[in-house]
Amino acid sequence: MKITYEFVTGEISEVEVDERLGGMLLDLDRQQENNDQKETRRHVSLDGMDYEGEMFASAEDTERAVEHREDMARLYSAMEALSPSQRELVKKVYFEERTFASIAREEGVGESAIRDRMKRIHKKLEKNLN
Repeated sequence: MKITYEFVTGEISEVEVDERLGGMLLDLDRQQENNDQKETRRHVSLDGMDYEGEMFASAEDTERAVEHREDMARLYSAMEALSPSQRELVKKVYFEERTFASIAREEGVGESAIRDRMKRIHKKLEKNLN
């Protein structure tokens, strides 16, 4: 049986081998091709996955996300220094987006009292954030 090999240089060589040995070599080549096919089928090109730019974040996006997370942690820590009534006022103003006037009416105080409380809260937060 003749086995043909092609070298990297493009040179082709034929070798005469025993039938049994030739059968084993052909079987090994077939198994190698099957394994290669299985391996490439399981892999996905990263370039193909990133075609819409959504699969992998850039280093800049990652850095921005880390900075945002750190800022939020600092803000939550600073919020812990506020009294429960101050935290409730912050919640009403920033999260519920209520006006000073509506909060003042609800609490039965003047709008300037709410504004003054918010000024004190801002100062306390600035002090705890720096």
